[in-house]
Amino acid sequence: MRVLLIGANGYLGRFVADRLLADPAVQLTALGRGDDADVRFDLATGSPGALTRFLDAVHPGVVINCAGATRGGARDLTRHNTVAVATICEALRRSGCGARLVQIGCGAEYGPSQPGSSTAEDAVPRPGGPYGVSKLAATELVLGSGLDAVVLRVFSPAGPGTPAGSPLGRLAEAMRRAMQSGDGELKLGGLGAQRDFIDVRDVARAVHAASLSAAQGVINIGSGRAVRLRDAASVLARVAGFGGALHELDTPGGPVRPTLGHPRSDPDHMAPAAYPDGCGSWQQADVRTARDRLGWRPRINLEESLADIWMEAACRI
Repeated sequence: MRVLLIGANGYLGRFVADRLLADPAVQLTALGRGDDADVRFDLATGSPGALTRFLDAVHPGVVINCAGATRGGARDLTRHNTVAVATICEALRRSGCGARLVQIGCGAEYGPSQPGSSTAEDAVPRPGGPYGVSKLAATELVLGSGLDAVVLRVFSPAGPGTPAGSPLGRLAEAMRRAMQSGDGELKLGGLGAQRDFIDVRDVARAVHAASLSAAQGVINIGSGRAVRLRDAASVLARVAGFGGALHELDTPGGPVRPTLGHPRSDPDHMAPAAYPDGCGSWQQADVRTARDRLGWRPRINLEESLADIWMEAACRI
């Protein structure tokens, strides 16, 4: 099976590439903007015609799109998350390769949900920010394209390679700095948010399974369990061997409530960890469709994901 992977050097794409390369039946070609891609092509500015000519030459059986932007203004997010997908869909429609499309969506497409609930694929999407809007628009383009296509809505990815600017990445970095300086106290904000964390290696397994399946439409990829960021911070502190105090700043400028350890009177470390995804205080995936249609279940627990995040943070100088 010849697979064209778009965005192989991104956070998720690297693990998808590793997973596919481990399958001896897969012939992998990477397309991206970097010099290390097999083929250089910028989806945000390249024409569908140029991509069509490449598809006809390579003739992949599956196209996997892991490319996109998670940060930036509405214009950049639209270019990299929506226009890019429009280019892929149009190129695939024009091409004679007949490839299946696996598009990586995100839980932010759903927006805020009711605390205690699990969001299924038939929920009405109400994204709460430009990122979710740009990804939802991409999903609608894929679903309306008439292609053999599936969209995997990935909830909150975690594990090795977690970006330092993400909430879990900032948390690990703040803890590393506190331990490096011998500080026994850490102030944290935004710990009340609850998210469905899923390890990137489990995401890669889901992408691999989706590329081999005949499933179409939208499929949620998550752990099926919401975890409060406060609890994730406690697990990370245990994994890291941080014996100091974690203090929670409820609101900007608000009171500080100790949540772990014995506080010191003059804390000077503060790591805001609010989620910028527009999903409010709660998100939890209903993952039964992934189980039923892909034969997929998550295997890696959050503690292992956090241990890998900490290992990378601890190695930074």
